[in-house]
Amino acid sequence: MSDRNGPLRIAAAVLSLALVAGCSSLSGDDEEDKHSLVVGTTSAPTSLDPAAAWDGSWELYRNVFQTLLTIPKNESVPKPDAAGKCGFTDSRSQVYRCTLREGLKFSSGNELDAKAVKHSFDRTRTLNAKSGPATLLNSLDRIETKGKRTVVFHLRKSDATFPFVLSTPAASLVDPEAYPATRLRTEGSLVGSGPYVLESYDEGKRAVLSKNPEYKGAADLKNDSVTIRYFARSSKMVRELKAGRVDITYRGLSPKQITSLQDAETEAENDIELSEMVGSEIHYLVFNPRDPQARRPAVREAIARLIDRKALVRAVYDRTADPLYSMVPTGIAGHTNAFFNKYGDPDRRKARAVLARAGIREKVKLTLWYTTDRYGEATAREFAEIKRQLNASGLFDITVKGRSWGAFQKGYLEGEYPVFGRGWSADFPDADNYIAPFLGNNNAVGTPYENPTLTEQLLPHSRRQSDRAVASRSFARAQRIIADDVRLLPLWQGRVYIASHKEVAGVEWALDPSVIMRVWELHKKSSW
Repeated sequence: MSDRNGPLRIAAAVLSLALVAGCSSLSGDDEEDKHSLVVGTTSAPTSLDPAAAWDGSWELYRNVFQTLLTIPKNESVPKPDAAGKCGFTDSRSQVYRCTLREGLKFSSGNELDAKAVKHSFDRTRTLNAKSGPATLLNSLDRIETKGKRTVVFHLRKSDATFPFVLSTPAASLVDPEAYPATRLRTEGSLVGSGPYVLESYDEGKRAVLSKNPEYKGAADLKNDSVTIRYFARSSKMVRELKAGRVDITYRGLSPKQITSLQDAETEAENDIELSEMVGSEIHYLVFNPRDPQARRPAVREAIARLIDRKALVRAVYDRTADPLYSMVPTGIAGHTNAFFNKYGDPDRRKARAVLARAGIREKVKLTLWYTTDRYGEATAREFAEIKRQLNASGLFDITVKGRSWGAFQKGYLEGEYPVFGRGWSADFPDADNYIAPFLGNNNAVGTPYENPTLTEQLLPHSRRQSDRAVASRSFARAQRIIADDVRLLPLWQGRVYIASHKEVAGVEWALDPSVIMRVWELHKKSSW
C-alpha cells in the first residue's frame, strides 16, 4: 500500500484506508485523556513480522516501524524519513543511494545503521513468506553498504517506482537482533524505530501504542498514545463509538451503518461526524487456473458477461461504492473501462453463446469463496447477490462459502478455491500497483497468472518512464489484456467513510496516499 509521481504523481485525491485511530473516553478531563486516542477497526493484524504480511497488518507497521522514505501530507513524492537523503545516482534508474539520519535507534536501544537496513531487505527476500511482501522487492538485485550510514540499492532493471516501494511497510526497518535472518518472528511484540512503541498487544483485541521518545524522522506527533481496538463485528464497534469508548472508526462499517450515521438525529448520535472521501480500494474475483471449470476461458467470459455491477452496489452497498470495470480504479492515472468496453452491459444471450461455442451446454457448477470477517458484514450479502445473478441466468449452479480471514488466506494461498473474492488497497496509487502484484507465478493472490506480454514487455517498459502520464499508455494496453484473459474480474470501488466524535481533529491529514492511517496526525481539539 503506497504511491508516486513528481516525475511521478498521485492521481487520486485520497485513497481508501485500512485502519483508523481515535481518542480515549471523551468524558475524561485529565491531561492524559487529552493526549490519548482510541481507534476501532475490524482489520486486525495477521502477523507482527513485516516479512510475513502483505495485508491490513501494514496499518500497525506504518506507525511502529520506520521506512527510509515516506509520503508527507499534501505531497505526492517520497521524502526522507529514516534517511537523510536518497536518490538515483545513474541515468537509467538502476542505482539508488540513501544516507541515514544520524543517531537512529530501535526501541531495543540497538543502533539502526546501514547493516540493519541491508538485513531488513535481505531478510524479507530470503524468507519469501507466502503471505509476505517479497514480491514488491523483485526489482532489487543486491544491496551494498558504505560505512555506517550509506546504503546503495542495485536494481535488476530500470524501475522508476522503486522510491515509492521504499516508502511502504514492505520496506520496514527491523532490528537484526530481534528479527533473525532465517525465521519469522513469532513473539507478540514489535521492535521498531517509528513514531510509536508497541507497549502491549492482545491478539485480535487491542494494540497499545505510546509515543517513541527516541524517534527521529518526518512525523510530527499530535498525541502521546493510541489504543487500537480490534472488532470481529462492526455492529459492536459502532455501539462502542456511540457509547464514547471508541472515538474514531473506519474499516468494516456496513452500508446500513453508514446511512444510519448520516441520518443520525438523536443528540448522542449528533456528536458523531461521518467523513466521506474519494476511495481507490477495489474488490474483485480471482479465478484459479488449476480448477477444471475456472480455468476454462468460456466460463470466465460468461461470468464477465453476466455480473451486473450496478445492481450489486445498489442492492448491497446502497451506493456507498461504485461499479468498477478495470483493475485500475477511477482516479488513478491510466484508468480505462476495459471490461465494459469488452463485454458491455450484462447480457444472458451473449453469455450463453460463449458457453455454447465452447461445447458447454449443462449448467456450470462452481463454488465461490469469501472471507467472513475482513471486509465488513456486507460481504456475505455481496456474494449472495453474485450467486443470485449467475444462477438466475440458468447457465450456472453457484454455491457460496465463507471462512474467517486466517483460514481463508491459507486456503487461497494453497490453491484450494475455484473462485474467490479479494479486496485490494494499493501499496502506492499508481496503475503499476493495481496490475503488477497480481501477475507472475508468485503473486499477491496466490494463483499464478503468466502472461509474457504483461510481465516481459508492458510492465518493464512502463517502469522506465519517470513521467507516469507516458507510462499510462502501457497500462491502457495491459488493462485490455486483463479484460481479455478474465483471470481477475473487478467488481466495485469503495469510498472512504470515517466515523469520529467531533472532538477528534486531524482526520483530514491522517490518510496517507497509500491508504494507511497515520495515527500521529490525530488529536483532541482541546489538547492541541
